[in-house]
Amino acid sequence: MILRATAMILLATPALAEDLDQYGTTNPDEMTLDRMVENARRGQTDMTTCASGYLMTKSGQHAIARETFEACAESGYTGAMTWMSYLEDNGFGGDTNPDASTEWNRRAAEAGDPIGMFNHGLDLLRGHGTALDEEAGRALVDRAAEAGVTDAQRLVASGYDLDVVTPDADNWKYAPLF
Repeated sequence: MILRATAMILLATPALAEDLDQYGTTNPDEMTLDRMVENARRGQTDMTTCASGYLMTKSGQHAIARETFEACAESGYTGAMTWMSYLEDNGFGGDTNPDASTEWNRRAAEAGDPIGMFNHGLDLLRGHGTALDEEAGRALVDRAAEAGVTDAQRLVASGYDLDVVTPDADNWKYAPLF
């Protein structure tokens, strides 16, 4: 009797497996970085997917971080825009591109992001990736300071001395190209 029941179960197993396939993947990966990249590729940009780009960046997986952040930025996540600026400015996951970096900061600033305002203000004050415009740069830094960005507040208090917020080691990066 037990042998007959076991044989019936084993014979029915392939049929049961076929029935399960109609429901798609059962128990899929939900919180892996691979899943987050797949979400971004499908345009499913939610806070968890977008935040995973931070872990990707910090673990040195810049190519997938760039892919994830770009999808999130295009969906309107301003934090992802500022991370795209960081990747572009430092050449992580691609070539260094100050113009693209500045464009991401500008987009974040125009969307109302205080960090984007601060970063784009710095771009304008330095003429980094854009034309030098001290008046517009100071106005953006002031708005970021009013929004509570501590580094912007320090910069304003210093009379806009860029050395207050940028290490000396980075001066070469922001020097005029002509």
